[in-house]
Amino acid sequence: MAVIHYDDGVSLEPLTGKTVAVLGYGSQGHAHALNLRDSGVSVLVGLRQGSKNWERVLKDGLQPVPIEEAASVGDIVSFLIPDTEMPALYQSQVANHLKKGSALLFAHGFNIHYRQIVPPAYCDVIMVAPKGPGNLVRKMYQEGKGVPALVAVYQDATGNAKNLALAYAKGLGATRAGVLETTFAEETETDLFGEQSVLCGGVTELIRAGFETLVEAGYQPEVAYFECLHELKLIVDLIYAYGITGMRRWISDTAKYGDLTRGRKVIGPATRQAMKELLDDIQSGRFAREWVVENQAGRPVFWAEMERQSQHLIEKVGEKIRPMMPWLREGA
Repeated sequence: MAVIHYDDGVSLEPLTGKTVAVLGYGSQGHAHALNLRDSGVSVLVGLRQGSKNWERVLKDGLQPVPIEEAASVGDIVSFLIPDTEMPALYQSQVANHLKKGSALLFAHGFNIHYRQIVPPAYCDVIMVAPKGPGNLVRKMYQEGKGVPALVAVYQDATGNAKNLALAYAKGLGATRAGVLETTFAEETETDLFGEQSVLCGGVTELIRAGFETLVEAGYQPEVAYFECLHELKLIVDLIYAYGITGMRRWISDTAKYGDLTRGRKVIGPATRQAMKELLDDIQSGRFAREWVVENQAGRPVFWAEMERQSQHLIEKVGEKIRPMMPWLREGA
């Protein structure tokens, strides 16, 4: 079972007298910077020259500086930029400016676990990964609550890396909800697996397969869209709030019986075997190598598949159906 840390058992003291340099000011970057600042931590924001976020950072009452300066001044350097951009930026603007005893902090373990970034031995390497988007991390903090987070230590050069990671999580407000200990390997591999087999790859293919089955059987595409895509939100929201068993309390007995007796016909042994193969690709590093090469080549498969799949009939039907429901994008 996971080790979970809460507010009362975690101190901000490891951050006393230290400066956190947050690299990037996107979804997670702005939330980390503002929450830490409001927790009394010294924060500056490292941005690329000409960044469109420079004025936004100033407006929010924070100090923007070039990335090289952030890396040299920061005692904790938080990498909150896209994973694909991180290795080049680390090599060109961060690596030569790190101080002995400083800490590198990540919100996802990909580049460390797959050795796209190899930190010096004199730095702590830690992870604090909130389990929610940045706007939610910020909103919950402002309401006196928190979003749960994962913490991990990859390299403990100072002997205080774990306490530093927990203090950072407390500064984000995460310990108000609970912070789970993990490892860089576990966070990275489970994150990739979840995206590929369930959350993104699995769900989108399941939606399209259901839609295609109904349309090929002669049903109207618009009706198939409602049944296989639109109504998914109702079920996902219930699962999100109450879990699978809790969701079943809110649906009809007919839907429950179909769920209980027919789901395994769709997600059967072949699907489970495919999931094991996906996990093996992730654990072995094959997926990571493929993705790195894909980026180096200019993403030919990525862009071709984005274009091909955007032309699917379900997309064209959705463009016609969604304007009928103006509430869908309220607050999106």
